[in-house]
Amino acid sequence: MEFAFSREQAELASTVRSLLDKRADSAAVRAAMTSDTGFDESLWATLCEQIGVAALMVPEDHDGVGASFFETAIVLEELGRSLAPSPLLATTVATAALLAGGTDDGKERLLPRIAAGEIATLVPNRCDVGDGSTLDGAASILLAVVDGDLVEVEPGTAEVRAVGSMDQTIRLAEVDLASATTAVVGDGAAAAAAARSTSEAACAALAVGLCDRALRMTVDYSKERVQFGRPIGSFQALKHRMAEMLVQLELARSASWAASYAVSRRTEDAEQLAHAAAATALSAAAHLAGECVQLHGGIAITWEHDAHLVLKRAHALAQLAGPPHRHRAAVAL
Repeated sequence: MEFAFSREQAELASTVRSLLDKRADSAAVRAAMTSDTGFDESLWATLCEQIGVAALMVPEDHDGVGASFFETAIVLEELGRSLAPSPLLATTVATAALLAGGTDDGKERLLPRIAAGEIATLVPNRCDVGDGSTLDGAASILLAVVDGDLVEVEPGTAEVRAVGSMDQTIRLAEVDLASATTAVVGDGAAAAAAARSTSEAACAALAVGLCDRALRMTVDYSKERVQFGRPIGSFQALKHRMAEMLVQLELARSASWAASYAVSRRTEDAEQLAHAAAATALSAAAHLAGECVQLHGGIAITWEHDAHLVLKRAHALAQLAGPPHRHRAAVAL
């Protein structure tokens, strides 16, 4: 049995990768992460208008593409490989929450806006800081889970405070809903469950792309760096380490694809597979990021080299989705 992308899925991956190769190189990523919004608004508009990345999960009767989360995960993997800052993760989680728990009226009003490229985000019902924290505090569609309900927060009525992040390519915010004006748009329990599994699978997809980036950077450097008169990639000890990096990447990719398919089909084992994917992919990302830094040597700890961006993204994803050991424990239950 062969597990592979369909022709349309392969074309989607190729199209996104080609665009990101042109518009999200190292200089562009660094410019985007230090901008006011934290991402390249022009690139986001192109991804939405020409490829329809925000509309992939949205049903056709709500002006979407009518694909599934699996196709969105394909895009997330490519974004993970490029390290490009993007609102797609936050928007994907909010879309999943609305699809699973939203009322018909809520879906009819909000999903077409998301499909058109408006940024959406979800504030969870439990957080260690303040009333809640969210990705992309600049989102124009702000959803929250409050007292068992999925609610839409009226723009400008909640206090949103930007907070720092170790990974400068990911923007976070604290949201105070104490004085916010909200309207119920769905069932909070269903929305939260879907958002949780989707966010874990989405972070796994980003981590797989990051692993691929770390491996390719390391292999390319090992072919160029000469020590003792030979490229360091010719040393057997380093070959073994890079081979192990490849093994972990492929295991992570398999787990990620399985989880993405299950989440997109809402199968009974979707939650377990999402935990398994997060555990596998996040562990792999941490290992490959560490190997990337070590095998690059001194240059990897400079600001000018992108290795530190890889390392920061690996650790940031483990904070967003939860550390791997917690996901392994959840699978074991």
